[in-house]
Amino acid sequence: MFLTNIEEVPGKRIIACYGVVSGSTVRAKHVGRDIMAGLKNIFGGELEAYTELLSEAREQAMLRMQQQAESLGANAIVNVRFSTSSVTAGASEIYIYGTAVTVE
Repeated sequence: MFLTNIEEVPGKRIIACYGVVSGSTVRAKHVGRDIMAGLKNIFGGELEAYTELLSEAREQAMLRMQQQAESLGANAIVNVRFSTSSVTAGASEIYIYGTAVTVE
């Protein structure tokens, strides 16, 4: 599956367009991670547990989008975009979307 954040797949020609596909996941913070994040806020540094949490969330949302595109018969997704939003205190949504196409 080709994924790109531009309107085409370089070197390929779009022969079919299936419309918008998307994937999302909502993740909540973990109490143990919150304790470590609180310490990092005092001393500074990367919040590695949250970095890992967001990375996993992006991968899951991307996989869901790809599965939706594959079910339509697409072999590529163009104009891929990510969005995040706060769902409730301590929980965030990662949303990814793009246009499913077939390229050759």
